[in-house]
Amino acid sequence: MKKERRVKEIVLGILTFIVILSFSFPFIWMLLASFKTQAQIMSTSQFFFFTPTGKNYSKVFGEYQFLKFIWNSFIVAVGSTVGSLILGLPAAYAIARYRLQGLGLIILVARIIPGITFLIPWFIIFSGLGLVDTYTALILSHMLVGLPFIIWVMISFFEGLPHEIEEAGLIDGCTRNQVFRRIILPISGPGVITSSLLSFIFSWNNFMFSIILAGDKTKTLPIAVFNFMSYSEINWGALMAAACMITLPVLIIALLAQRYIVSGLAAGAVKG
Repeated sequence: MKKERRVKEIVLGILTFIVILSFSFPFIWMLLASFKTQAQIMSTSQFFFFTPTGKNYSKVFGEYQFLKFIWNSFIVAVGSTVGSLILGLPAAYAIARYRLQGLGLIILVARIIPGITFLIPWFIIFSGLGLVDTYTALILSHMLVGLPFIIWVMISFFEGLPHEIEEAGLIDGCTRNQVFRRIILPISGPGVITSSLLSFIFSWNNFMFSIILAGDKTKTLPIAVFNFMSYSEINWGALMAAACMITLPVLIIALLAQRYIVSGLAAGAVKG
């Protein structure tokens, strides 16, 4: 029995390693390519063994002012996430506690409809208001997807919280707003962090709205990647360096918030 269990553990470990390697291979290739020259990237014999160079990163931050694009993406991602939280958390709590099925249906429809459906009306509205190439236009357009997502994630989380907690707060003299702010939100931390992280990642990686509504002042990272592509050539080294810089902040945030995400999923499983 012990030998069979040991064999199963070894087989499971090998399969797990294969799956992890398969999913992480594109990132490994991207990271290695960011330190290669164009010729080294095209050479299959220099996949692992090559002389690294930092010229790609120097070009990204020197010639293309990549820090400006990082700052633009950060402002838009944080702004849309915070705005979605301010509007989405009370809406999710109201739908969960008061069974507002009509409002929930409207939000679900907004979540299902592809974002590209709103692209032309959004552009016409923002053009009329003179808001094209502004952070306001990008933040509002990203909230179009981030807000319904946060609401639907938090509805299930709020529904899992026991009513006795709120009743105890009301007995102690709290109003509904105070119960929500002082009791419900603190114990909903894992759910809030999880939904915020996913909303931030969506905004950080969004390409569709930015290519239409952004300009020279507000160009974000996914749009800035086009600087490394031309009709006749693609600068793969600089492109991979830029891709690494786009991916790095999301990886860091995900690693830092990992324990909150796990605890939030575990809490939801226990409550369910």
